[in-house]
Amino acid sequence: MSIFKTKPIASLIAETEGKQGLKKALGATDLTLLGIGAVIGTGIFVLTGVAAANYSGPALVVSFILSGLACFFAALCYAEFASTVPVAGSAYTYSYAALGEIWAWIIGWDLILEYTVSISAVAIGWSGYAVTLLNSVGIHLPAALIGAPGTPGGFINLPAMIIIALIAWLLLSGVRQTSNLNGVIVFIKLAVIALFIFLAVWHVHPSNWHPFMPYGFNGVVSGAAVIFFAYLGFDAVSTAAEETKNPQKNLPRGILFSLLICTVLYIVVSGILTGVVKYTAFKNTSAPVAYALQQIGINWGSAAVSIGAICGITSVLLVIMYGQTRIFFAMSRDGLIPKAFGKVSEKQKTPVSSTVIVAVATMIMAGFLPIGIVADLANIGTLFAFMIVSIGVWVLRVKRPDLKRAFRTPWVPVVVPLAVLSCGYLVIHLQTATLWRFVIWFAIGMVVYFSYSRRHSALNQATSDSAEHAS
Repeated sequence: MSIFKTKPIASLIAETEGKQGLKKALGATDLTLLGIGAVIGTGIFVLTGVAAANYSGPALVVSFILSGLACFFAALCYAEFASTVPVAGSAYTYSYAALGEIWAWIIGWDLILEYTVSISAVAIGWSGYAVTLLNSVGIHLPAALIGAPGTPGGFINLPAMIIIALIAWLLLSGVRQTSNLNGVIVFIKLAVIALFIFLAVWHVHPSNWHPFMPYGFNGVVSGAAVIFFAYLGFDAVSTAAEETKNPQKNLPRGILFSLLICTVLYIVVSGILTGVVKYTAFKNTSAPVAYALQQIGINWGSAAVSIGAICGITSVLLVIMYGQTRIFFAMSRDGLIPKAFGKVSEKQKTPVSSTVIVAVATMIMAGFLPIGIVADLANIGTLFAFMIVSIGVWVLRVKRPDLKRAFRTPWVPVVVPLAVLSCGYLVIHLQTATLWRFVIWFAIGMVVYFSYSRRHSALNQATSDSAEHAS
C-alpha cells in the first residue's frame, strides 16, 4: 500500500487495449495541428497586450523567448515520456510510471485545476470577442445574458456556456471529427496571423520600442510567467498519446514541431505589435491585435482579425477541453477518482462520462463566475507539471535504464536541471495570491487522496489481492 508505488509501464500500455481503450486515429500532422490549435489563440490575441502594457513593454519578445526556452527544455522531457509511455493522461501518467502514486495524484489534482480554470477563462474570452463582433453588425444582446454576476448588469454569461456545450458535443462525436475541425480552424487563424504580419510590418516605428525594458528585467520575467498560460496547450498534445498511430515517432514530432512553430509566431507578432503601437496603449484593450490595425486605419483588417481571434480561441477551447477529459479518463481508470468518469462510448470510443462532467462543471464556472486573477492558477499548474515531468525522466533513466525509448532526451544531466530551474524561476515571479491559492488547492487534494483515492486505487487493490492469494 506504499504511496510511492509505481505503475508498471507494461500494465499502463495493456490498459489501452480492449473496451476501455481509445481509438487510434492521429498522426504527426494531426498532433502538430492540435498543438498549434491550443497554443495559438488566447495568448496571441489577448495576453500579448496585457503582458506588454503591464509587465514587459517592447521586451515582450524577450518574455516569449524565456517562456519558449523553459517550454523547450520541458518539451524534450515530454517527448521521451510520450514515446515511451503512449497512454492517455500526460504528466499524470508519466509521474505514475516514474515517481509513484502520490506524485501521480499531486500532478493529476494540479492538472484538474489547471485545465478547469483554463476552459472557463478561455470560454469567457471567446464570449467577449463574439459579443464585440455581434455589436459591430448591429446585434446587441442584453447585458444580463453576456456577463456573470458582479459584472455591470450581468446575471449569466450565456455565450460562454453555449460554446462549451458545443465543444463537448463535438468531442463526443469522435477524435477524428475533432481533429478535422481543429485543422480547419488552425488554417484560418494562421492565415489571419499572416495577414496581420503583412499589413502591420510596414507601419512599425522603431521609436515605439524605446524604452525597451520600461519595467526592468524583473518585469520581463513576470511577463514571461503571465504569458506562460499560452503554452498550456503544449501539455494537451501529450494527452492524445493513446489515440495516436505509431506514437513512438509521431508524439515527439508533434510536440516539438508545434512548440517551435508557435514560439516563432509569438516572437514575430509581439515584435510587430509593440512596434506599431506604443506598449502603454494596450492597457485599454483586450483585443491588442485588432486594436493595432484599428490604430493604423486598417479597419477591415481589424474585423478579419476579430473573426480569426474567435476561431483561434475556439480551437484553444477545443484542445484544452479534450486534454481535460483524457486526464479525468486516465485517473478514473486507475481508481483515483470515481469509475463513472471513465465510461467509454462503444461506438465512438470516446470518454463519454468525463466529457459530460467536464462540460457541466466548466459551463457553471464560465456562466456564473467572473474568474479574474484565478486564471493565473493555470500558469502555476502548467509550470509545476513541467518540473515534475522533467524530474521523472531522469528518475526513470536511473531506475529503468533497460527500457526501450524511441526518443531520448539529449544531455539529461543538463536539460532536466535547466527545465526545473527555468520553470521554477517563472513560478516565483507569479503573484503571491496565486501561490497561496495553489497551496490551498494542494491541501484539499491531499485530503481527497488519503480519504478516498488511496483506498480505491486500482494499483493498491491489485497489490492487496496478490498478497491475500499468496497467504
